[in-house]
Amino acid sequence: MGKITVYEDWGFQGRCYECSSDCPNLQPYVSRCNSIRVDSSCWMLYERPNYQGHQYFLWRGDYPNYQQWMGLNDSVHPCHTIPYMSLSSTRLISHRIKLYERHGYGGLVSELTEDCSCMHDHFQLNELHSLHMLEGWWVLCEMPNYQGW
Repeated sequence: MGKITVYEDWGFQGRCYECSSDCPNLQPYVSRCNSIRVDSSCWMLYERPNYQGHQYFLWRGDYPNYQQWMGLNDSVHPCHTIPYMSLSSTRLISHRIKLYERHGYGGLVSELTEDCSCMHDHFQLNELHSLHMLEGWWVLCEMPNYQGW
């Protein structure tokens, strides 16, 4: 079980809301989100209702303003926890994913079971067009070293 606290103002000020499980809509509790404290687990936050818009992956730590989690604005609606084997571990319980270079699961690239900081270096490919999540939770980033969208 995780714990996250969302604050309306920068620097952990203003109205706040504490979550220890998935929350499909933060708007009834806070009108905006300018700072966040993640006490345990990892969390995925979404910019728009119904788990849409930009996604923000946050792990344990303090985020005194939305730019520190690469947020584009102060809008955060749903949040959802990503479970771990233990709170001190950064390794997921069990994880596997198949990546494909073409739409419709064509041209199998590889199956991953571990973290990879740069898909291009690992597979010599610029783009992936489909994937099949077999186990666990995955976050894919636009740029190397966990940067971008």
